[in-house]
Amino acid sequence: MINIILFGAPGSGKGTQSDLIVNTYGLQHLSTGEVLRAEIKTGSELGKQIDALISEGNLVPDEMMNGVIEKYIASLPKHCKGTIFDGYPRTVAQAVALTSLLKKYQMDALMIDLMVDEQLLIQRLIERGKVSGRSDDNLNTIRHRIAVYHDQTEPIAHYYLRHGNYFAVNGNYDVEDVFKQVKRIIDREGKR
Repeated sequence: MINIILFGAPGSGKGTQSDLIVNTYGLQHLSTGEVLRAEIKTGSELGKQIDALISEGNLVPDEMMNGVIEKYIASLPKHCKGTIFDGYPRTVAQAVALTSLLKKYQMDALMIDLMVDEQLLIQRLIERGKVSGRSDDNLNTIRHRIAVYHDQTEPIAHYYLRHGNYFAVNGNYDVEDVFKQVKRIIDREGKR
């Protein structure tokens, strides 16, 4: 079983690369963004709280996210080949919690960091906003989300680097070239 933390700033291509990994390796895909947006659509009190946070470009609190992830891991089928964690962890505290949770189930994870220049991130997100209509894909919110990423999320890379399971990928290229880099890492590390 291989668990992958697909990491990168907003607009780095995590969703696109996740789809390619799922199609190639048959892994489960946990997109916390999709899970959170689904909760917002329910109109629940929790959904309203999440919507208020996300609309401003802020992160959902650790304890809320950790509970969602634990429920997901506990429900994985026995034949599962592994999971792609897309959008989680987003803080060092979440990374520590995920490491502990995976150990509880005799699992580990590697991080693949999709590194993309900031101007390209902004360009991609503005284009995505035009197509998807997502309210968080406007210039002010994008800049805030990228600042939050640098401040709160980027330190996670150092956590996984210290643990020896961090791998960087140049995400400035087209989808296929980025996936070739990702595939080399998965093929090599999956054999360990």
